[in-house]
Amino acid sequence: MSRVERIRAALEAAFAPTRLEVEDDSHRHAGHAGARDGRGHFNVRIVSTAFAGKPPLARHRAVYAALGGMMQTDIHALSIEARTPAEADA
Repeated sequence: MSRVERIRAALEAAFAPTRLEVEDDSHRHAGHAGARDGRGHFNVRIVSTAFAGKPPLARHRAVYAALGGMMQTDIHALSIEARTPAEADA
């Protein structure tokens, strides 16, 4: 299973999102100091009712928690856009 597939599976299990996009942006960071250890750069756009009533920092922390050990072994940088369905439709 690829990193993108593992990220997607973890986020789907944790948040049952109505929309989820995971983009591997690692190729744009080749040679970057953080990429030398093999970990990647990813962009996540996720829409879930689980984020209702939570400020942005809490949403990001929840995403980091859902990804667990991947944050130490597979992910060097993670850009997160976490919204509720109402925010995504606005």
